Formats: sequence, structure tokens, C-alpha cells
Amino acid sequence: MQTQTTRTLASAASAAAMALLLAACGTEGGGAGAGSGSGSDTVSPDLPVAGTHWTIGAVTVDGRRSAAPDGARVEFGADGRASGNSGCNTFGATVAVKGDTLTVSPQEITEMGCPGDRQRFEKELVKAFAGPLKGTQKGEALTLASPDGRNGLELTAEADLPLRGTTWKIDGLISGDTASSLPAGSGDKARLVLGADGRVTGNLGCNNFAATARVEGKTLTIEGPAATTRMMCTSPQMQLETKLYELLDGTLTYRLDHRTLTLTKAGGEGLGATAATATTGGTSEGAGGTDGQEPPASR
Repeated sequence: MQTQTTRTLASAASAAAMALLLAACGTEGGGAGAGSGSGSDTVSPDLPVAGTHWTIGAVTVDGRRSAAPDGARVEFGADGRASGNSGCNTFGATVAVKGDTLTVSPQEITEMGCPGDRQRFEKELVKAFAGPLKGTQKGEALTLASPDGRNGLELTAEADLPLRGTTWKIDGLISGDTASSLPAGSGDKARLVLGADGRVTGNLGCNNFAATARVEGKTLTIEGPAATTRMMCTSPQMQLETKLYELLDGTLTYRLDHRTLTLTKAGGEGLGATAATATTGGTSEGAGGTDGQEPPASR
């Protein structure tokens, strides 16, 4: 597992480019935004995107389109800052918007190790968000494109997901201020669902689990130890399963951020998760695992 550190990429600055769409960033118009012959005081309004969570659907570099992995997103703040996730690493940038044109400043991006496909997408994302980008919004869809149209990205506005009923795919471990990826070779089965019936169910990386849980304010208390199935696991799966079995017991503080969930214990140990989509298993897989076994007794 690789610890996250922060680096500054001039080119990556463009990744937050989308952030440039901040409605609150610019109050001046003119130039291309002004209607011809309508006078210098007539300007096109800034795109109203501040405070919206955007899912990155795809990016295009040199005319080649690449679909985004789960978890790729960006959000815009009214303070001129944008933050997001490439599907692996997080990034941030200072942005400015004027009418329908956005300009991105150098951004910071973390350096957590990514699987090959996500690393490739991240590099494409960095390339796509460079220089001035023109935004076109149609309903919930937003497209950002370079002046020559060869680079850009596709975004979709989405509402925040609820804590209960969402399948949360576990994709990272937390220790204090450090976040790390899951053990190499542990697979992608680990997930959890908090049901309306007061139970939390899911998979620990190999075996299914179930326990009683309650939510009070910003805390989630799991009355463990959890009951689990007893399938044979590989060494990396067992390493992850042992860690999650310990974490998912007792009181944890939870933080929801659109499509991400963070659970941490008082000592700073915890996990990060992203809402699963239908292509990654959906709620039915997340709630019951992939083998259809119901957890027996606590181990």
C-alpha cells in the first residue's frame, strides 16, 4: 500500500478546470460572451454550477474518448476552489470563470498508487484539463471543451446519496491523516450496506458478514462482532478481512460527501468507500455478497 502525499502539477491544474465553472467566481462578462452589437455592458451569465456535485463520465484527449472509472468526480465551491477525485487520487485547484469560458490554475494532486486502468485514466484527465475550456450545459449534463475541440470532459450533476440503502464499495483504509489503497490482490468484493431494518450487511473481502447497527447523529455504532460466513480466502483477502472485521465493530464517526463515505474510529483508524454502481455489483451484490451465503454465527 502506498501513502498519499501531495504534489503540484502545472498540467494537472487543468484537472480542476471543470471547477472553473463556478458561478460565483466571475461577475464580469464581455468578449465572446457579449452579444454582437448589444453594447459593452451586455454580458453572458456565468454557468450556475457552484455547490453542485458532478460525476465525471468520460474525458477526451486528442480526439480519443476514455470512459471514467467509478468514483471520478468534481465539485465546485463558491470560494473559487474546486476539488475532486480521478477515481483514485484526489485533486484541487483555484479556478476562475467568465461567462461560459473557464481558466484553470496549477492544482495539487495526491500520489496514491492506482491500478493500471485508473492510472491511465488519471493521466488522460490531467491532459484534458489544460488551458481555456468552454462549458456547455444542457439539463444535468455539462461538457467542457478545449478551443480546438480535441480535448474535454463530460460531467453529470448528481444528488447526494443517502447513508442507508446505498451499497458502499470499500476502496481504501485510513490511519490518522494517511489514506492507503487496499492490499494488493485482495480483489474488489469488500462492501457494506446499512439497511432500514437496523442491520449492516456486506462482504469483508472474501466472506459475507452481518451485524446490528444504529445511527445517532454523525456516529454509526455496529454491535459486533459481526457474524460471517466461513469461506477459504487468499492471503491478501484474509489480510483485508481481518482489518475490516476489527474496524466494523463499535462506534465509528461517519462522513458523507456525495458518493463517498468515510468511517473512522476514535483512534483515527478507518475506511473509505464509494457508492457502487450497477456495473460494479449494485445494491443486491453489495448487500448479500456474490455467493448467496447468509452469515451464520459470530466467529
